[in-house]
Amino acid sequence: MSDSEAFRAETRVWLEANCPLGARNLPNAPENSVWGGRNPHWPSGDQKLWLERMAERGWTVPEWPKEFGGGGLDKHEAAVLAQEMARIGAHSPLASLGIWMLGPALLEFGTDKQKRKYLPDIAKGKVRWAQGYSEPGAGSDLAGVQTRGELVDGKWVVNGQKIWTTYGDKCDMIFALVRTEPDVPKHQGISFLLLDMDQDGITTRPIELINGDAHFCETFFDNAVTDQANIVGERGQGWTVAKFLLGHERAMIGQASGAGMGKPLEEVAKGTLGVDGLRAEPALRQEIVDNLLGSWVMQIAMERMRDQARAHAMNPHTPSVLKLTGTELNYARTELVGALNGIETLTMGDGDTRRWLSAPANCIAGGSNEIQLNILAKRALELPEQK
Repeated sequence: MSDSEAFRAETRVWLEANCPLGARNLPNAPENSVWGGRNPHWPSGDQKLWLERMAERGWTVPEWPKEFGGGGLDKHEAAVLAQEMARIGAHSPLASLGIWMLGPALLEFGTDKQKRKYLPDIAKGKVRWAQGYSEPGAGSDLAGVQTRGELVDGKWVVNGQKIWTTYGDKCDMIFALVRTEPDVPKHQGISFLLLDMDQDGITTRPIELINGDAHFCETFFDNAVTDQANIVGERGQGWTVAKFLLGHERAMIGQASGAGMGKPLEEVAKGTLGVDGLRAEPALRQEIVDNLLGSWVMQIAMERMRDQARAHAMNPHTPSVLKLTGTELNYARTELVGALNGIETLTMGDGDTRRWLSAPANCIAGGSNEIQLNILAKRALELPEQK
């Protein structure tokens, strides 16, 4: 038996013995996600146990170094783990912006002290992180952020406002882009700071959305403080960190856009029109096939991107392509489902309705799709700017 086969066999046995039945074959829906944090909400006791067991083994972040709470697996072993989890329908043990976004940035730019302080808690789900990027006047033009940071007696004092802070009212800490050098060009005056949200200087206010959710928040900084050491990368060079993190965010948005999508598209069509009705609609069948093929290709592209990222060989424009493609595919799918179900089925309590209402937001988050097209035209294709 080869080393790879031995690892697969060992992993299969461990998962069968340690993944509780209540953490298997769950719908990919928000109510089944475990976000952890200082005051965690557990959908079930089985999911709490599942997180504890996976975190103890380092498999919430299987490719992170063991010294920082990870599993120390190589890319092939991590792929085997993912395959074996999928085989038994094991639910993801932990949803976390710390894992998806901040963790990779810390591994790339953080000091050894920062890695040892923050990464193990991220891996175990002990701290829930928010992202402080967009502002009311700085969305797609993210480098225009005006939230200010001033160094006073060894601490950063932060004042300003962020918006679209996902689940900010439920998070423990926030990584934020803060202007610390106001007298230099905008891309050069930003620092990447880490702040504890459990302080009087930070308040959040949820924003109710059209689909009934309120996971976006406004976040206000009023003389909020954080230690001088809580800066990731060099002072005034936060844009470098931000761009790196945005690549992970955009790829994540592209991948996650279709998550929790409900019934497969072909089943929706069959249930609405029946086999005979669908047979009589060749144009509709083509739209469905195009969307299914696009989703399949998207999955392959995501796997390829992860392999390239592990090898530090990823094209810098790949995240923009995946974000653009994934969100457009999801938008087209929700439109198809809406057309098949009919307007009379639209109710706020219905999952398809909520996904239809959320799809346009996915096309804006992480840099709007129009911005991604501009990035690809200018930087990837090197097209001349319009005069």
